[in-house]
Amino acid sequence: MTKDGLNKCARQCVLNKKACTNGGCRHFIDYPEEYNCVLVTVYEHGNLTLREVAERIGVSFARIKQIETKALAKLKKSDLAL
Repeated sequence: MTKDGLNKCARQCVLNKKACTNGGCRHFIDYPEEYNCVLVTVYEHGNLTLREVAERIGVSFARIKQIETKALAKLKKSDLAL
């Protein structure tokens, strides 16, 4: 990964203006508008709101909020909180 946050695969997708088809990639997300890549999403838009995350992965805002709350509680419990 380079300074801009894109790896070789993501950079090729952007340069070729073609969505990634590697569904096994850990950065893959079924969102062709951003080349099916989370790295491209962050590169183009920066931080996302919970609503934007929900839209991209196809679940409700409430579910994303539940996941966030649980993750933050786990971090706090393990003393890894910021």
